[in-house]
Amino acid sequence: MTPLDDAAGMPAAFEAAPELRAAGLRVTAQRAAVLEALHASPHAAVDLLHAAVRERVPGIALQTVHGVVNDLTDAGLIRRVSLPGAPSALYELHRADDNHHHVQCISCGRVEDVECAVGAAPCLHPSHDHGMRVLEANVTFRAICAECERNQQ
Repeated sequence: MTPLDDAAGMPAAFEAAPELRAAGLRVTAQRAAVLEALHASPHAAVDLLHAAVRERVPGIALQTVHGVVNDLTDAGLIRRVSLPGAPSALYELHRADDNHHHVQCISCGRVEDVECAVGAAPCLHPSHDHGMRVLEANVTFRAICAECERNQQ
């Protein structure tokens, strides 16, 4: 169960407007549609977001979705995730007190969240910080999902 799930383990309802207002952003159909698309499909690339948003906002340009993603990232509502071997950046909702990593299938590219087992962010500490204060640590576990493994046999 993730923080986005309700007590029954089902995805909780998501309303973009309060999130946008809380971040100091004007509520627009484009911004709301992108946030709601990310809630429905975490770890989505901009082209997939564009396809999902076009269903709600017909005629929206890919460049507009890029602009919205940049605005939402700057406002701290979403986070850009760059993974090895991924053809483009992926985006996910940013959660308060977020402290998770990712597991990525090397065959189909599926990405899932993996909670940090150690606790407070950052949950990894370098052997030498060179005088810098570490703000976050990113780990990507490269794996093969069960479905891809079955298909390879």
